[in-house]
Amino acid sequence: MFIPRKILEEKLQKILAEDIGQGDITTAVIAPAEKMVEAHIIMKENGIAAGIEEAQVLLESLGLKVEILTADGAHVKAGTVLMKIFGDARTILTAERTVLNILSRMSGIATTTRMLVEEVKKTKLKTKVACTRKTAPGLLYLDKRAVLIGGGDTHRLHLDDMILIKDNHIAVAGSIKRAVAKAREKASFSKKIEVEVAKVEDSLTAAKAGADIIMLDNFTPKNIRKTIELLKKKGFYGKVLLEASGGITTKNFMDFASTGVDIISLGEITASPKTLDISLEIIDQN
Repeated sequence: MFIPRKILEEKLQKILAEDIGQGDITTAVIAPAEKMVEAHIIMKENGIAAGIEEAQVLLESLGLKVEILTADGAHVKAGTVLMKIFGDARTILTAERTVLNILSRMSGIATTTRMLVEEVKKTKLKTKVACTRKTAPGLLYLDKRAVLIGGGDTHRLHLDDMILIKDNHIAVAGSIKRAVAKAREKASFSKKIEVEVAKVEDSLTAAKAGADIIMLDNFTPKNIRKTIELLKKKGFYGKVLLEASGGITTKNFMDFASTGVDIISLGEITASPKTLDISLEIIDQN
């Protein structure tokens, strides 16, 4: 994922501005004007570092000097200094919580993602780990990039990425067959079509209709295996991608991965991430 630095700066500065409000009154009354300091950002627990680039861009956009010591995607041990910051004490103190929030959330998402990806690799399965669009409002870019850093798949970044026909779309269209037909007729050739199904037999309907991807929504591992057997019998297995989604957590993930689906998407990765403990410490004052 790449966006021009200026656009990324704008995204990050909006997040910071929300926290600042009309001004950091604590820093204003405590920290002397023009006082220069050195601060370290320290990982307090083991995990995958993520948000390093974003933290650097935000801090540098505020006129601070940053020395990066750890790259995005690196496995970091507790006690590791991720970066050093040099500059105005007031600016560092005011930006502290926003920078830590970004790093903690992104590192937590990347760590969970990497854990699942490594579990799949251990069993030599080819199942892809993906997130969903269940991201925090305003943090879609950061959440999705964290998944990417962790080795996962971002799935759709936006509604215009591909056609995903869900239950309510099918209700409006009247049937899976009609919904896929309309999509084929009106959408660009460049857009893949994914259909969400709730029953084993609906997967065959979606495959016959011409879906590129079939999302098995809230299927049990047992029903996923039944679906695969049905598609094999009818000659569609391997011709469409199968995605399992709904009711999947980090605890039961491997139960679903072992079924042979191509993709597993988990809302948990971004919807309720376990953030990592990261701190900022001022260690030198001029």
